[in-house]
Amino acid sequence: MNIRPLHDRVIVKRLDAEHKTASGIVIPDTAAEKPDQGEVLAVGPGKRLGDGHVSAPSVKIGERVLFGKYAGTTVKLEGEEVLVMRDEDILCVVE
Repeated sequence: MNIRPLHDRVIVKRLDAEHKTASGIVIPDTAAEKPDQGEVLAVGPGKRLGDGHVSAPSVKIGERVLFGKYAGTTVKLEGEEVLVMRDEDILCVVE
């Protein structure tokens, strides 16, 4: 996928959620919530500040991140669903 986000936007691919609970109950796809973690696929150059400088993004390509349930906009690229969100919508990086 060849995509370049603008400004402080980040492209994130959702990671697959568990389809089974700790007790072994299988959750059907229709009842499962969308996962709130993903992998960063692309990062924009950063947010332009009022003085003309650019604030560098806080994440890098390949990092695993957590984000809010309703963060970003879902788009389909080359048959794959990804999220386009602002850098500030990312809550933390999983290390």
